[in-house]
Amino acid sequence: MSKKWYPVINYETCIECGACVEKCSHGVYDKKESKPKVIYPEGCIDGCRGCQKLCPTDSIEYVGDAGQAGDCGCSCSGCC
Repeated sequence: MSKKWYPVINYETCIECGACVEKCSHGVYDKKESKPKVIYPEGCIDGCRGCQKLCPTDSIEYVGDAGQAGDCGCSCSGCC
């Protein structure tokens, strides 16, 4: 888990499709809200881009992103 890598949502372009919320199995997003809201950034896996890859409007960026390619190497079921 990472404190230096977590998603940031651009609400100006987000269409609230929910793909990011449904994809993340690490509790990063609040699943009770219609608008994606990051409530547990520490749950994000360093280097994971699973939710970003699903975003149809490219509305997800990451704090800590240095442009590295996206295989996070975690043992969850296919977050990347």
